[in-house]
Amino acid sequence: MHALRLVWDRFEEGFIVFLLATMTLVTFVYVILNNLYNVFYGLGDSFEVTSDFFFAIGDFIVELAQTMTWANALSKALFAWLIFFGLAYGVRTAGHIGVDALVRLTSQRTQWVIGIIACLVCLGYAGLLGVASFEWVSALVSNAIHADDLDQFGIRKWHVALVVPFGFALMFIRFSEILIRILRHEQTGLGLADEAADAAKLADDEERNP
Repeated sequence: MHALRLVWDRFEEGFIVFLLATMTLVTFVYVILNNLYNVFYGLGDSFEVTSDFFFAIGDFIVELAQTMTWANALSKALFAWLIFFGLAYGVRTAGHIGVDALVRLTSQRTQWVIGIIACLVCLGYAGLLGVASFEWVSALVSNAIHADDLDQFGIRKWHVALVVPFGFALMFIRFSEILIRILRHEQTGLGLADEAADAAKLADDEERNP
């Protein structure tokens, strides 16, 4: 079981890296192509002897850029997958910001109870949106609507939207794990990021190492 979880954690991290890298690469290539043809047109204007050669390259790049009309749509789809797939990853790595200054002033027992209540609220939120988004995706599957600018690859809207219920399902599982740890007294709260403590620690480090 531990080995399976370790494999999933590594896959989760690797898939997020893949989404980021692909989104960055597609956007980078699209931007370069939409600006590179000006360079060759400029060279063609400057060197009349080889102007036809440079103009031909410029025309080729323009045509290539025009065929990448799907780049923006793909970047948006990858970004959507990154957001919803990253929900559970943020819970696992304490990436979400926690505002618990008042909670920390209470006793350990009170913090434990508040942690359970907060976790149950998060489970309800993830479960409710997970079910609602699953019904939404089911409607998209029935309608078989093609995704804008991605229909040439056979991608439909439900292919992109599928990550929404999947992301909330993973989020539900992560909060279930937290709830189990709280009930076992292995942790007190949700284990979210403490931005105030991080800022204070950073200020303290800067004072020690000016």
